[in-house]
Amino acid sequence: MIHLFLNGLAASAGGGLTYLRNVLPHLSARPAVQVTAAVNPQLRREFSALPRVSLPEINFRAGTVSRFWQEQTSLAAAIRRSGADVLLSVGNFALRKSPVPQILLSRNALYTSADFLRDLRHRREYGLWLDTRIKGSLARRSIYWADRAVAPTEAFAQELRRWTGREVVAIHHGFDQEAFFRDQTPLPEDIQQKLDREAEKDTLRLLYVSHYNYYRNFETLFQALPLMRERLGGRRLQLFLTCRLRSEDNPGSYNAAAASALVRQTGIGDSVTELGSVPYSLLHHVYRACSVYVTPAYAESFAHPVVEAMASGLPVVASALAVHREICEDAAIYFAPLSPEELAERVCQIAASDRLSKQLSDRGRERVRIFSWDKHVTDLLDLAANLLATIDPARKPGAGQREFPARG
Repeated sequence: MIHLFLNGLAASAGGGLTYLRNVLPHLSARPAVQVTAAVNPQLRREFSALPRVSLPEINFRAGTVSRFWQEQTSLAAAIRRSGADVLLSVGNFALRKSPVPQILLSRNALYTSADFLRDLRHRREYGLWLDTRIKGSLARRSIYWADRAVAPTEAFAQELRRWTGREVVAIHHGFDQEAFFRDQTPLPEDIQQKLDREAEKDTLRLLYVSHYNYYRNFETLFQALPLMRERLGGRRLQLFLTCRLRSEDNPGSYNAAAASALVRQTGIGDSVTELGSVPYSLLHHVYRACSVYVTPAYAESFAHPVVEAMASGLPVVASALAVHREICEDAAIYFAPLSPEELAERVCQIAASDRLSKQLSDRGRERVRIFSWDKHVTDLLDLAANLLATIDPARKPGAGQREFPARG
């Protein structure tokens, strides 16, 4: 039996939630694993029925810096009380004085992205630039504090190794096809109506699944739409977004006003449909209602929606990031991340060739088979067992000294 303490307090949206919603059920299904999971109060009810998972009431203040400080000063006591063998920190930041050996999952590509910092300066978002630099410094130190650091792709692991000079293990995030397509509940009526309004047979229906933020590079996509419309001749084009271009409707402090203004200035308002947030369990309906998946992101560490799109049979057009190439290989076609012209050209290639579209679709369905949450959990547990087997016996839980010396 191995007992993990999983610190998931930072997960509140996007990839963090996707991770917890997949990994915790897989961990709870292992008879030889016990989990104590620290998650935010809104998630405790969601996970309360999982066997062999306990959910202590740990309530920290909102905000990354505040939460980081509270974790550093008070989380160790909760870990000791739990009797856990290994700490699994899943939110980019490690505990500096962990009372048990610690595995850190580092998955935020913004802390290493020169493009993101450059973008913030261009937008005059100096407060967010400083915030990112501070958090990046803490994330970098965290890799030194942890006993093992893990990245969700080899491409991102290499980036972290260059950034820190430390060894970083790559363990792919997974995908559960059965779970993803299981819920056949219809979409909310307002979302379904928006999809139905653009249901003309010959419409080229593009999809981008993301909250609005800067690094997902919505602006390049919007700039590409007029070029696509011109090249498609009279064929109708519609882009569906799983967000609204209003700052208050998206997590984080990203200002969507400029993106919304760009839609108006380029005259593409009638070609952009803002679906708003779609329940994760129902996203498969949206994928299957569309023709092509596009992602112009200039920073990624894994990109779950790309895997979901491939599983749904959509041909993928992706920015030429090393992460995208690792995830998709030959199941996507690529373009320079900041080039609307190349993006438009790639989409029109697919629109003009049923053969290419089917080829990418078939390759994607095959490619997605390599991603497995069960394998991800097995690899994590193997890493934890190896860590416990190789550390100094004096530092193991129950060896007489529960408070281990600080590392780093």
